[in-house]
Amino acid sequence: MTDLRDRWNEYSRRYDRDIGFLERLQFAGGREWVCTQAAGDVLEVAVGTGRNFAYYPAGVRLTGLDLSPGMLAIARDRAAGLRLDVALHEGDAQALPFAGGSFDTVVCTLGLCGVPDERSALAEMHRVLRPGGKLLLLDHIGSRHAVLRCGQRLLEKFTVRMIGDHLTRRPLPLLGAAGFAVIRSERLKLGTVERVAAVKAARPGPTSGS
Repeated sequence: MTDLRDRWNEYSRRYDRDIGFLERLQFAGGREWVCTQAAGDVLEVAVGTGRNFAYYPAGVRLTGLDLSPGMLAIARDRAAGLRLDVALHEGDAQALPFAGGSFDTVVCTLGLCGVPDERSALAEMHRVLRPGGKLLLLDHIGSRHAVLRCGQRLLEKFTVRMIGDHLTRRPLPLLGAAGFAVIRSERLKLGTVERVAAVKAARPGPTSGS
């Protein structure tokens, strides 16, 4: 994880510039879709530079976690500029430093694609949620179109080496086994973007969506 943290620290200086273009092209409206559904005690995993901060409803109690101190430094400045009270922590999404049942909502936007083991991260998100708590995800995924998916796989060889970013993962099929029940999902942009809302189920159940 040290090598991955170092790579994200290096990338943090240009992350906002790069993701700003991609958001306009591919992820428009995604952060708003996710964050406006958050409530109560909220944990944002892979908080990055805090680009979601402006979209949370008033009254949420926000905690953010990221692997990279460089990303967190920018997030602190962004929170100060918005006059938001956000508790920011350095840590690993695969081993969250919080007690079980600590949060009402867990948010992860464009983050599971960069976690080495996304199943472990989902298990940890389930653990820290209270019963009935909500999981809100936004990520790029492998397209349903074969030609585009092939292009994603070729590009992925570069992005994984650069910052550990997987372009063809899809968290949705993993949620049932992780103990979540999907209540809403949307697949957009030729099947390359997915938004998911799920709840912590009493026991693992089937997923929904396409």
